[in-house]
Amino acid sequence: MEKVDMVITRTWRWLLQKTRLQRLFLRKKKVKPVIDSKKNDDLVGEGDDKELYIERIRLETMNLSLRNLIGKVAIQEPTFEEVIVLYRKKSPKGQDDRAIQVKHFKNIPMADMELVLPEKKNPSLTPMDWVQFIVSVVIGLVTLVGSLEIPKADFWVVIAILSALAGYCAKIYFSFQKNMATYQNLITQSMYDKQLDSGKGTLLHLCDDVIQQEIKEVIIAYYILMENGKATIEDLDLQCEELIQEEFGLQCNFEVMDAVQKLERFGIVTRDSIGRIVCVPLKRSNEIIGATTEELVMKARQS
Repeated sequence: MEKVDMVITRTWRWLLQKTRLQRLFLRKKKVKPVIDSKKNDDLVGEGDDKELYIERIRLETMNLSLRNLIGKVAIQEPTFEEVIVLYRKKSPKGQDDRAIQVKHFKNIPMADMELVLPEKKNPSLTPMDWVQFIVSVVIGLVTLVGSLEIPKADFWVVIAILSALAGYCAKIYFSFQKNMATYQNLITQSMYDKQLDSGKGTLLHLCDDVIQQEIKEVIIAYYILMENGKATIEDLDLQCEELIQEEFGLQCNFEVMDAVQKLERFGIVTRDSIGRIVCVPLKRSNEIIGATTEELVMKARQS
């Protein structure tokens, strides 16, 4: 049925284009905002775009062919492992409620992104529903007009035709309402399963992720110094990026200065006379850092 709806939609757009009526029935396309690269420091480079590119294979962009219409078609949608939504609700007049709402979701396909937004669009009649509705109305009107042209048109025949037409239209409408209720239940169940947390729980999760990233950054820098010995800032930066590329197959811009500053603050790296960075032995580093909270808890449990 999705393929039939797609064929009907394309045929309708083609007719509107040929008759030049698309301005009356189709909405204007929204202009995408232009992003100024000079004012945005978080833009991803061209090389990173290629790494993150995943092709979307959808029915809307599928080529019309007998094979595609009859056979099975595999669709492909990029899925976001985690999605965090921040929004403000519109305040009623006379009230100043500007609280920021935060929600955390998992495994959201790109096609379902609008489901995580606070304002969800309710679906309308499908193209197939519109075709059934229009065809039934046309057939009913033709039958009605044909019966009225008869010299002695039976009043009850006209009533029967109108009743059948109204009943069929009502059937289409109530079927749509039933599908709408099923759709809403599906959305509710899907969001219940995919929502991880909200409010303070999401903020704590973000803080924990940031801390974990900072710890990993420090560990990688220290590991390179421990394995390869003394290194300059430039060499350490290059070696850390090469390690991430070799072990995880990912390209990144390693923040070497941030990692070195943390290591220097802990006192587990020093600089020699020519400015190269040197790390202290691993045993001495553990003594300087001291016992972690997890180690203290485990020790208390054992005792």
